[in-house]
Amino acid sequence: MTEEMLTTALKAVQIYAESHPRPSSVTIGQAAEMLGISRKTLAGRIKDGWMQMNGLGKIPTSEIDRVLATTRKLHKKS
Repeated sequence: MTEEMLTTALKAVQIYAESHPRPSSVTIGQAAEMLGISRKTLAGRIKDGWMQMNGLGKIPTSEIDRVLATTRKLHKKS
């Protein structure tokens, strides 16, 4: 991939993100889909304290980002 192609791709992602803002929180079903796990598995992990819910019964997007970042770090180490 050339530098110009990379710059164009990054700009396209930026434009998309600006016109499609991420929600501040999502449902358990949406979070499970984003994480690639079942709702049942996610519900168990919430109960175990692996992920926190907000006062409205939803999962903050920042929690999903945290879990994904942690998972990526673990995969890079192995």
